[in-house]
This record gives sequence, structure tokens and C-alpha cells, in this order.
Amino acid sequence: MTKNSIKFDLHTHHERCGHAIGTIEDYVKQAIEYGLHYIGISDHSPYFYSEDDHLYPTIAMAKSELVPYIEEVLRLKEKYAGKIHVLLGMESDFFPDHIEVYRDQYLLHPFDYIIGSVHYVQDISIFKRGRWNGLTSREQSKVKDEYYELIQKSAKSEVFQILGHIDAMKGFYPAFSSIETDSIEKTLKIISSEDIAIEINTSGKTKDCGGWYPADDILERALFYDVKVTFGSDSHTPERIGDEFELVKKRLKEIGFSEWAYFVKKERILTPL
Repeated sequence: MTKNSIKFDLHTHHERCGHAIGTIEDYVKQAIEYGLHYIGISDHSPYFYSEDDHLYPTIAMAKSELVPYIEEVLRLKEKYAGKIHVLLGMESDFFPDHIEVYRDQYLLHPFDYIIGSVHYVQDISIFKRGRWNGLTSREQSKVKDEYYELIQKSAKSEVFQILGHIDAMKGFYPAFSSIETDSIEKTLKIISSEDIAIEINTSGKTKDCGGWYPADDILERALFYDVKVTFGSDSHTPERIGDEFELVKKRLKEIGFSEWAYFVKKERILTPL
């Protein structure tokens, strides 16, 4: 399904996750001011597998906040229906040992899409500074391969419509991109065969690596394998909504893409660049 060019942002956070600023309504209002047609609310998933209600208060919302979060997004969807389309999303951690617990939770609610993101490799945050210190070249390659094996498994899980920031491990270790491995190629083949979209996420500029996730060379290979793409600012402040949307659009055209996608009721809608 193709529609005329639409301005959207599917990856935003808010104060419930404990490390973003502003209410959901702040983001909706800002998106209207910026002229977006669709704004996706996609805060960090609770740690569903934990017995604790709020395992990591500065990382993700409490389990008890999930329903209030959903109710608030749906209320704002109605309130601003004449001005903008508010989409109910979530950025979900991917833990292969607990994927069924997460799947069961998401099936209970009317999500427009779920972004699957790998944030932990070997039980260590991908953004942990110093995690690469002292590793040999072989050990670095092993970590990178494990990262992409998790992304491959997330693509095969049939839980997600979008895969988040698929080279974000370079965030605080830019040399990550130079670690030689064929795992990215394998991963893109699997993503293509599973027909899942990847996001161009502009929050890399807020980390040491700068730029976007994923890098241009990965996007070029993604195009080769006919992987669908979407856009997300990964904004943690309302001001960053839609950040560099037009620049991303321009770059994708230069690479050779002609369309990208957003999601409504888990249906992928393609719109021209």
C-alpha cells in the first residue's frame, strides 16, 4: 500500500522511562508544531520477566505503568485526531529467553507497532563505556557476532514490525564499525526474508559515534536485499522530534531508496521519499 509522502517519527520516549524529559502530550504538541502527520509514542518496555514491578527505574517504565501508558496514548489519539495521527508503539528489549512473556503482553493491547531493540549483549549494556577495554581482536569479533545473532533472533521472533538502531553498539565505541565480520550481511539477509523494517535512527548524533544508526554502508546493503526502512529520532526531549528527517530522506534517495514505511494497526504503509 503506497500513499503520498508523509512526515512521521515512530521512535520517541517520555518521562515514564526515567531518562527522558516531558509528558506524552508534550511530544504530541511538539509534533503538531513541527508539521508531522504521524507521531509514534514508543517508550521503553517494562522488564516483564522480572518479579519486581520497577526493576530499573532510570531505564524503563514499571510494569504497573503499562496500562496507564496505553490508556494515555489512546486518549491523546482521540484528543488530537483532527490535527495529527498518534500511534501506539513501544520500544521493546529483546531477551531471547523471555520472548514469549513479552509476546503475550503485547497481544493484549492495540499496538500499532513494536520496535525490537537489542540493548544487552552478554548481559552487559551495549552502551556501557569501557566494555571493550582489553579485548583482543578475536574477542571483539565474538561480541559483534553475538550482537548480530541476537538481532537475527529478534527478526525471526515474529513479535516486531521494526528493528531498532541495528548498529547502535558503536554508540560509545565508534571502532565497533571497523570490526571485521560477515554477521551484518547475514543479518540483513534474515531481516529481508522475515520482511521486517529497520529504522534510520538519528540519535547516534547524541553519542560518541555521531551520525545515524545504521551507517550508510549498512543501508546500501539493506537496499540490495530489499529491506524496508522507516524513521525514528529516538527523541528523549520533545525538541528532537523529527530530528534530521529531511536529511535522512535526502540521503536515502541518494543511496537509491524510493520509499519508506510507517505502521498503523501493525499494517506497513509505504510512502514515497
